[in-house]
Amino acid sequence: MAGKDYYKILGVSKNASQDEIKKAYRKLALRYHPDKNKGNKEAEERFKEINEAYAVLSDPEKRKQYDMFGAEGFSQRFSREDIFKDFDLGSIFREFGFGTASKGESIFSQIFGDLGRRHFRTGPTFYTSYGDFEEDFTRPRGQDLVYEVPITLREAVTGTQKVISIQPGGESISVRIPPGINTGQRLRIPGKGSPGGYGAPRGDLYIQVKVLNDPAFKREGDDLVMKRKIRFSEAVLGAQIEINTIEDKILRLKIPPGTQNSSRLRIRGHGVPHMKGVGRGDLYVEIEIEVPKYLTERQKELIKRLAMEGL
Repeated sequence: MAGKDYYKILGVSKNASQDEIKKAYRKLALRYHPDKNKGNKEAEERFKEINEAYAVLSDPEKRKQYDMFGAEGFSQRFSREDIFKDFDLGSIFREFGFGTASKGESIFSQIFGDLGRRHFRTGPTFYTSYGDFEEDFTRPRGQDLVYEVPITLREAVTGTQKVISIQPGGESISVRIPPGINTGQRLRIPGKGSPGGYGAPRGDLYIQVKVLNDPAFKREGDDLVMKRKIRFSEAVLGAQIEINTIEDKILRLKIPPGTQNSSRLRIRGHGVPHMKGVGRGDLYVEIEIEVPKYLTERQKELIKRLAMEGL
């Protein structure tokens, strides 16, 4: 899903106040409202974009995330469902006087599909000078499709691009998997689901990610854990060792004197990127003290001396 410039859609500057954003939305919503543009698909799409832009820019937290990540980064982290979460379409509908609540619901349901039905809340009846909605939008929208896409843990950390083939028809779609995604999370691609009946819109395609196990790293939330063997002498006296991260960066890790078996040492900021936020988790190195199976005669003698000294 390509990023959208919500400020440009509403025709406001990036430092616009909430009042300016609200006024711009009302003006555009009145112009492109379906009741004034019946049968105009271009106006319907514009109306849809205007509501999406307002849902983000009218919410201080969503706007902050949008400004932080930019249009492209925001679209990778926030689905349409996330965008309209806690956005009361019914309240907005009534506030600006866009017709009756019940018939307004059918308009929003037709334009936004299931999303409109979930987020439209009915209330008192309101009328506008434009009249009520008389159209009966009952065309069955196409079914949503869900495709499971397996990726490696490394791909979950760095992000990746996958090409999938949608059946039936075999249409190929390139999907960008953002860094930080985890098993069970979904990416929504609008309009790529099953065709609707009688020319109705297609459903949506959901990419459900499955992150495969990695032989060297284990994921715990946005942290990574790896095991590393060290010698007994390094655990007792302390040492510096080299660590290879999941992104093949070489780091130096200090082993403190007296390190115990199964101790975890933290390397900040080398875990998994936070998908919906800045920064990333940490890398934990779990220490395993290696006990040699075979010793030379000299080594045995030295160990005996250590034992006599209480070690």
